[in-house]
Amino acid sequence: MRRRADGGLQAAESVALPNVAIIGCGFVADLYMRSLSLYPEVTVVGAFDIRGERLKAFTDHWKIPLFPSREALFEALPADGLVLNLTNPTAHFEVSRAALEAGRHVYSEKPLAMTMEDAHALAALARSRGLRIGAAPCNQLGESAQLLAAAVRENVAGPVRLAYAEMDDGFIRQAPTDRWLSESGAPWPAADEYATGCTLEHAGYHLGWMMQAFGSVRTVVAASARLAGSEGEAPDFAAGLLAFESGVIARLTCSILAPHNHEIMLVGERGVLKQEKAWANGAPVRFHKRVTVRRRILELPVGRRLSFSGETHRKQGRWGAASMNFALGPVELLEAIASGRPARMSPELALHVTEVTLALQNAGLTQGAQTMATRIGSIEPMPFAARLKT
Repeated sequence: MRRRADGGLQAAESVALPNVAIIGCGFVADLYMRSLSLYPEVTVVGAFDIRGERLKAFTDHWKIPLFPSREALFEALPADGLVLNLTNPTAHFEVSRAALEAGRHVYSEKPLAMTMEDAHALAALARSRGLRIGAAPCNQLGESAQLLAAAVRENVAGPVRLAYAEMDDGFIRQAPTDRWLSESGAPWPAADEYATGCTLEHAGYHLGWMMQAFGSVRTVVAASARLAGSEGEAPDFAAGLLAFESGVIARLTCSILAPHNHEIMLVGERGVLKQEKAWANGAPVRFHKRVTVRRRILELPVGRRLSFSGETHRKQGRWGAASMNFALGPVELLEAIASGRPARMSPELALHVTEVTLALQNAGLTQGAQTMATRIGSIEPMPFAARLKT
C-alpha cells in the first residue's frame, strides 16, 4: 500500500518507491508524518513503539500498519528503505544499532547519540555494513539556510567575519507544557527535554546552517549551567564561541530561559545578513547594507530580501512554534541511497554536529578551549540553490 498526501492509503504503483519505517511514535513522530505527507511517492511501511497504547493511537490516526516488534518492522522494510529512529534521545544509540545490525539504513532524530563514543560506534557500524546513517536536524537543507549559504558564497555582504546565532525559547518551565499535544495526542516530553538538555536538543538547528556556509569548527570555547529546574537535569543555558577553519567566528547561545529568539545574523564587510526564524524553512533572508550617514556608520533598517529563481522545495505549514519540513533530511538520504551519490545528511556531518553540541552543553564553567576531533567536507548546495536571483 501507498500513503496518500491526506494520510490515507492507496494501492502502490508498479514502480519501486522509497520506503520508510518509524520507530518511536511520540510527539515528534507526528511532525515527521505531517511532513512526509508532502511526499506521496514515499511509502510508510509502518511503525513500532514499545508503548502499545501510544502505537495504536499513532497508527490509527495516520492509517498506517502497526507492527508488534521492531524486528518485524525491519523485516518488512526493503533493503533500500530507511528506518526513522524517533525514539527518546537515550534510546537513539541502541535502536539505531539494532537497525544497522538488521541491515537497514538509518535516519535518527537528534542527537545521533548521547556520547561521542556511541556516535562513532554507529558511524563505524554503518560503514562496515555498507549502510547509510544520518541525523537531524535537516533545516540546513531548507530554503532560508540555503539562501544564507548562497549569499556567503556570492559575497553579498562581502567576506563574512562574524556570526551571531540565538536559540532561546523563553522560560519554558513556566509554559503550559501539559497542554502541548501532538496531532495524534502525544504529550510534549517535558521530562525528557529537561534531562537531555536544550542545547543537545536545539543547537543543531543553527549549527547545520553555519556548517553549510562555513565548514568545520576547529575550536569551541563555551560555558554552560543549570540555572533553574531540578538536580540531575541538564544545563538550561549554554553559550559558546565557535572558531571555524574558514576563519569565521560565531557566537551561539541556547537557553530555555531568555525570551524567544531564533535569529541568525552574519556580519560581513559590506553589511549584515539576517534571518529571524530558524524553525521556518521559508522565512525571509535579508541583506542590510552598511552605509555612512554624516559621521556615523549604520546598517539600513530595511533589508533587501534574497531569493532563488523558481521553485525551491516542498514546505510545511506552521505547527506550534515551527514551520519546518522534517522530511527534507530523510528524503535527501533516500535519494542519495537510490542514486548511489554521497548524502548531504552524512555521518560526518552528524558526528561533527554531535561533537560541537556536546562541547557546548558539557562545558560547565571551567572547561576552556576544546579542540574538535571530527571534520566535515564541503556540503553540496541543494539543486535549487545554485545561484541567487539577481
